[in-house]
Amino acid sequence: MRILLTCLLLLSSPALACGPDTDCPVGDRHYRIVMPADHDGITPVPALIWSHGYRGSAAGVMRNGSLRRMLSDAGFALIAMNGLNGSWNLPNGPRTMDSDGSAEFAYFDAVITDATARHHVDPDRIVAAGFSAGGMMVWNLACSHPESFAGFIPLSGTYWLHPPETCKTPVSSIVHIHGTQDKTVPLKGRPIGETKQGEVEEALSMYEKFGNFGPSNYFKTGPLTCRSRSNPTGEVLEYCLFEGGHSFRTEYLGHGLATLKEAGQL
Repeated sequence: MRILLTCLLLLSSPALACGPDTDCPVGDRHYRIVMPADHDGITPVPALIWSHGYRGSAAGVMRNGSLRRMLSDAGFALIAMNGLNGSWNLPNGPRTMDSDGSAEFAYFDAVITDATARHHVDPDRIVAAGFSAGGMMVWNLACSHPESFAGFIPLSGTYWLHPPETCKTPVSSIVHIHGTQDKTVPLKGRPIGETKQGEVEEALSMYEKFGNFGPSNYFKTGPLTCRSRSNPTGEVLEYCLFEGGHSFRTEYLGHGLATLKEAGQL
């Protein structure tokens, strides 16, 4: 009887029952996850790791029905990360000027290890995406942890202050999406306290040179006007603008995923 009770307690524990409505603990942090609706419980699936905006949360991300439906229809698991106090500990941030980002990078490493071990996530098909402050998190991951992700989709966010002088290899595919009239995270950046939001073009220019990306190809798809470059090893660096402010639509993210898939990253 005691053994049976112990087994029942283990099966009902938060660590085993975690998902879209319950935290998945990793050390002193946590995340949330939801699998595609038709997942068979066995087959490894691609996943999108989402970083929320300022004052957001993993629980809040899971309340975004449109995001969940789009990713489920595409066959992706959604992994919602959770910043400390609704923010991310990144270099040159207003309250994190001396940060090297290592605490956040370790957190992402731990989540990837946990999700691939316990939730049938394919480690070779993980995409990092995020909006606003979450987009800043994604740019930092693209530069520091390229080997951990199949590609990156930062939306309406870039580096604080300025981009790093160089990044770690291998070169990755990045699809950056931003509103032309964004006043919260303007394309040209803006001062905040002792630091500033960086300029989007500076980040793109740095990565263009770092990754040896070639001439631009311009095109329009739906509300997005895009500039795309590729390099000799097949990665893409794409920059898409939409007429609007600081906002996010799932179709923008869908375009980013389609671009990565077409480039052979997924």
